[in-house]
Amino acid sequence: MSSGRPRPRRPDEQVVEALIPTPLPVASPEPAPLPTLPAPTARSGDGVLFDVAHPDAAGRVTARALLRALGWTPGLPLHVDVVTGAILVTPAADGAHVVGTREELPLPAAARHLCGIATGEPVLLAALPRRNRIVVHPSHTITAVLADLHARIPGQPS
Repeated sequence: MSSGRPRPRRPDEQVVEALIPTPLPVASPEPAPLPTLPAPTARSGDGVLFDVAHPDAAGRVTARALLRALGWTPGLPLHVDVVTGAILVTPAADGAHVVGTREELPLPAAARHLCGIATGEPVLLAALPRRNRIVVHPSHTITAVLADLHARIPGQPS
């Protein structure tokens, strides 16, 4: 009769490999398919070019790449106006401002004040080549637009 305890192995006992079955191969599971991304939608960016700049104490922002894309050279007379909380810069024969010698745009103090742009604060420059203009957006406008966009992005991954 067995007492339920394993009996001690004797030194002369050995495992006979012929009696131990070979483990069956286990098929690795198929990886889950990757989610498919939606097809890219055509964007009509109208050729808008962007840059970020920081106005200096005199209100100038360096915008070499944008000025070159528009073909604006130093000395070009400019008209600067505030429209819907942004600064609109356009070439004008009778403009009171000019493109600087180091390819910088002037942002007059009155325009900066009306738009809430402080010295050193980042601004978004949007060049519209087809309309031959640059729009300067204050950072607080961009923050508000992005906050609204981010609020509509679901919090849980799909």
